[in-house]
Amino acid sequence: MSPRLPEPSSPIAPHIMAFVCHKRALNRRYDVENKALRMFDGYLNAQGIKTLAEITPALLDAFFLSRPRLRPRSFNQLVGIVGRLFEWMVEHDVIDRSPVTMKPRRRGNPRPPCILDLRTAQQLVDRAAELADRNNAPLRGPAYATIFSLLFGLGLRVGEVARLRWRDVDRNRDVLTIRETKFSKSRLIPMGPQLAQRLYAFMALRSQHLVSVAADTPLFSFMKGRPVNPGTISIIFRSLADQLDIAIPPGGTPAHVHDLRHSFAVGRLLRWYRNGSNPTDKLVKLSTFMGHVDPASTAVYLTVTADLLEAAGQRFERFAAPLSRGGRP
Repeated sequence: MSPRLPEPSSPIAPHIMAFVCHKRALNRRYDVENKALRMFDGYLNAQGIKTLAEITPALLDAFFLSRPRLRPRSFNQLVGIVGRLFEWMVEHDVIDRSPVTMKPRRRGNPRPPCILDLRTAQQLVDRAAELADRNNAPLRGPAYATIFSLLFGLGLRVGEVARLRWRDVDRNRDVLTIRETKFSKSRLIPMGPQLAQRLYAFMALRSQHLVSVAADTPLFSFMKGRPVNPGTISIIFRSLADQLDIAIPPGGTPAHVHDLRHSFAVGRLLRWYRNGSNPTDKLVKLSTFMGHVDPASTAVYLTVTADLLEAAGQRFERFAAPLSRGGRP
């Protein structure tokens, strides 16, 4: 476990605590941001800063550059967190202007995801089911087969699957409760009958290996009752994905476990095209299902694939056919 950061104690400490309390009052978890601001507070103390007037643009630049954040996204996130603190202080008349002048680093084009179709996803699940048990990882195969089924079949985030508890499974309604996830929101996720039965079968198998089952018992756990680590899920996925014939798009990299969430979104859109539904009308439902604040966030996941282009083209042909015969659509 990483050491607990000390309570803020620099000249900006009262404003950090008030700012974090303000964000959490808006139902934001703000744990990552709170950690970053505490690191900033520690840096100010290490530099011997005694007053707010001593927090200059040069000092802030030195702080940003002192952090080992090589990826532009990570660096820009840190600048944004500290910047929002000072903007809040300006709004509350604590200071006249923000001293944050560091420009965000230019990000390259986002990595195009690898989209798995149903056949490839089934191969992934089958390979996972063959994983051998270890001394500290009983039921390793059934656990990862179920984990990857949930990720692909429901489009969940990896952390959401890792945090699932016994109480989160409603067997009467075939519904999962995803609690306090990103943006501190909880949501209900209905499961199809096949996926639900796969999950219930795993729970029955796991309960045979437990002394007792409580509401707070993790669904997926290998050591000392702790939930499986999302990073471990990612490592297992990469090891299995390397054994499969997963197409890598131009400019892309080998598949990541988060690509299963992309695959869910694209697959859902493709089925809407094929059954004649209007995807635009259903995007809000997909956004809610995936736990997004607005449909614009969901649109990021809707990568254009050859199957989508074909389905869209077929729909356009049906639309245009009456026009080619001199009629109206």
